[in-house]
Amino acid sequence: QVQLVESGGGLVQAGGSLKLSCAASGLTFSTYAMGWFRQAPGKEREFVAAISRNGDRTYYPNSVKGRFTISRDSAKNTVYLQMKPLKPEDTAVYYCAAGRTTVWPILTLENEYDYWGQGTQVTVSS
Repeated sequence: QVQLVESGGGLVQAGGSLKLSCAASGLTFSTYAMGWFRQAPGKEREFVAAISRNGDRTYYPNSVKGRFTISRDSAKNTVYLQMKPLKPEDTAVYYCAAGRTTVWPILTLENEYDYWGQGTQVTVSS
């Protein structure tokens, strides 16, 4: 049974930082591209960051580029999202996702991902 468990969310002031973790189990981690998405109240879920299977490629939308960093640790089957500096508009539930891919190194669309975590809340106060 595949499980993705996020942690590290919380309440932080604008300009602060948080590091989210997503521990994966029940899958061969090295065969999955990983990604982070977020969903704010009343909005659709949006792509935040993606990393290739071996970690050599990453991709971010303009909204977080230069502030967020995705990384992965194959020894721990864990993917991370370092966020700094945070803005109030970053407030959302953050989800990690795993997508098995043999063609594209980076996955940016929701329907490209096979498994999802339960989400962790990030709240940024102004």
